[in-house]
Amino acid sequence: MGDIADDEASFYSNAEDYWREVPPTVDGMLGGYGSISNIDINGSKAFLKKFLGDGEGKTGTGCALDCGAGIGRITKRLLLPLFRIVDLVDVTQEFLDKAAVYLGEDSKRVGNFFCSGLQEFVPDCGRYNVIWIQWVIGHLTDTHLVEFLQRCQKALKPNGLIVIKDNVSYEGVVPDEVDSSVCRDLEIVRSLVSRAGLRIIHEEQQMNFPKEIYQVHTLALR
Repeated sequence: MGDIADDEASFYSNAEDYWREVPPTVDGMLGGYGSISNIDINGSKAFLKKFLGDGEGKTGTGCALDCGAGIGRITKRLLLPLFRIVDLVDVTQEFLDKAAVYLGEDSKRVGNFFCSGLQEFVPDCGRYNVIWIQWVIGHLTDTHLVEFLQRCQKALKPNGLIVIKDNVSYEGVVPDEVDSSVCRDLEIVRSLVSRAGLRIIHEEQQMNFPKEIYQVHTLALR
């Protein structure tokens, strides 16, 4: 077991080291693909709006959590326009410090800035209408991802929603040595969701991204 524990420790610490060197900008958050931010946000907004509002099965707009929030790109453009309060969690304190500035006036509606890796983060029970997890599941081991999703489920209000938006590989698990992450194929992601005791209620592929990057899929879970 020692080896796995050592590998796991370096998997996380290497990722922390990588992000510490990344500039706290939109381009930095998107690995040089800052130009896709609008397409990404518009796709996410259309996806999310299907589930918000009044009526059966709809989720409220009181409070959202942005996981792996970075400088708050998604909080600023997607979540704060739709929710009354947003919490941010990220492993890099410098990004959260920058977020407070980047969000401007709207930072008044941030409930909490949590500095933590998701493998350790425990969201408050019953606090969130939506938990948004984008471009960060590759930084969690399978076991930690399953456990995190289980904690997220407990953190939802009634009719709440967990959304995963992430790269998917064509087949299997593709490691990225540069930022110490993995990219899983859709079947593996679905199986981990199922292991966490959640079901996928809607799934879409993000369209109009550059051809050379991974496909990106968005999954709504309950």
